[in-house]
Amino acid sequence: MRTQGHRVESICAVLTERGVKVAPRTYRNWKTAPPSPRTVTDAHLTNALRETVGTAEGLYGRRKMTVHLRRHGHDVAACTVDRLMRDEGLSGAVRGRRHRTTMPGGSDSRRAPDLVDRDFTAEVPNRKWVTDFTYCRTWAGFVYVAFVIDCFSRAIVGWHAATVKDTAMVTTALKMALWRRDHTGHPVGSGLIHHSDAGSRGGFNRSSQHP
Repeated sequence: MRTQGHRVESICAVLTERGVKVAPRTYRNWKTAPPSPRTVTDAHLTNALRETVGTAEGLYGRRKMTVHLRRHGHDVAACTVDRLMRDEGLSGAVRGRRHRTTMPGGSDSRRAPDLVDRDFTAEVPNRKWVTDFTYCRTWAGFVYVAFVIDCFSRAIVGWHAATVKDTAMVTTALKMALWRRDHTGHPVGSGLIHHSDAGSRGGFNRSSQHP
């Protein structure tokens, strides 16, 4: 038997030298024997999987994809779907773990009293400030942003961005707010309440305090 001018034995010998062992008898049996039921089933399922590429179903993981295929008439086991998706290099969308910005301090952390008592209003400026921080996802990683809000106007009076969550990130935002108020003709006097949550980052653990 020849394949495009080359004998099967010589082709199998070359494949064996390259690490792929195929016996001539195996090739001849494959040419003459019909494909196995499993091969036919795998082919139909592979086509069904490829049809989901670029669709909402293409984001399914193994479990949801198994349900999807069964819903469309394919009697398939989850292990088969897992094998075929792995062979095709398909994988569902991975939901990232929620990124936590603030965690409660330990039992030995000192917590300032809450002077706001959930009342985030103020009758005049510079009486009540609230502070928090969040994060933004970038190509280079996470960037954390701390901000200070005046409860009177809801204006952000100070902010600071950093690539690490530490005390300096939060206190710098507070220092910026004080500096901006001084340079805009609205200096901060006595009696200002600066409120944050009771989280602990880099040693910063305060609820409310007078600056």
